[in-house]
Amino acid sequence: MLNASQSESNMTAVTESQNLLRVVLISTLSTVPSVIFLYINGTILFTLRSKAVFRDTCRYVLLYNLLLADTVQLAQSQVQFLLSVCRVKLAYSLCTVLSMLANLTTGISPLTLVVMPLERYVAVCFPLRHSAIITIRNTTVAVVAIWAVSSLNNLTRVLLFVDFTLDRMEIWHMKDLCSNLALVLGALTSEYDRAYTCVVFVSAGVAATFSYVGVIIAARSASTDKALAHKARNTLLLHLIQLGLSLSSTIYNPLIIALSKVLTRVALLWIQNVFYVCLIIFPRCLSSLIYGLRDQTIRPVLLYYLCCRLRAKISA
Repeated sequence: MLNASQSESNMTAVTESQNLLRVVLISTLSTVPSVIFLYINGTILFTLRSKAVFRDTCRYVLLYNLLLADTVQLAQSQVQFLLSVCRVKLAYSLCTVLSMLANLTTGISPLTLVVMPLERYVAVCFPLRHSAIITIRNTTVAVVAIWAVSSLNNLTRVLLFVDFTLDRMEIWHMKDLCSNLALVLGALTSEYDRAYTCVVFVSAGVAATFSYVGVIIAARSASTDKALAHKARNTLLLHLIQLGLSLSSTIYNPLIIALSKVLTRVALLWIQNVFYVCLIIFPRCLSSLIYGLRDQTIRPVLLYYLCCRLRAKISA
């Protein structure tokens, strides 16, 4: 009887050790790229605020807004992912705040990508009126409107569909891990989220496609700056890629839900980590990094800050 109990205790200790090792590995594999990309994003954000030419140029202001939302989303996603991997259960109130922050920042990227292609369209098709239409004041209004629309969607989602009272939020703890899926939501939530996502991404796709076609047509005109039109066309293609990367994050939860029905918990953890890195982490950095490296104005300043800091760390 004693040997059986000791054997069971040893098996439990081995299982706990394996679980701990698994948690450490998964956490490391997701945290390392997150920290690298947060550093890169932070450097780009600093670059866009370091010189007046960036602060006073409308397309760089829009890029800063896009990158800021993606960076906040990346940091929030990493925190929530680590809490999930470590099996930490939160109070409803804290989980709701994290989910609201995620929904807010997730909506900023596609909404910004509605405005950015239109700015390039005006620059190419209406060059004489560009400075009068695309001003810092109008761009600021557009940025405020973007955050207002995303905030209104977030507030509407919470007020209409979250099915618990404020006093319960303070005392109840999640029975499951914190996520949008774990919150007690009304039956119409998924339909509302799907409709809103479709409207936003279709709007961004239409804006980018319309601008791209308009730029191609304008490029055939003899009065159009061919170099500017060619550069704007490539930028609009990049906007479509950015839109696709933003859209990829929306399929993360459906994929995990579908796989959870056919995979074991251990296999699901590893698959979840791979999908998290590919669908959440990479899209939050790659598009802005590519944009920064291909832009002739941003690239030298960005490389200066990245390389000098790296050399300083190596020499130290």
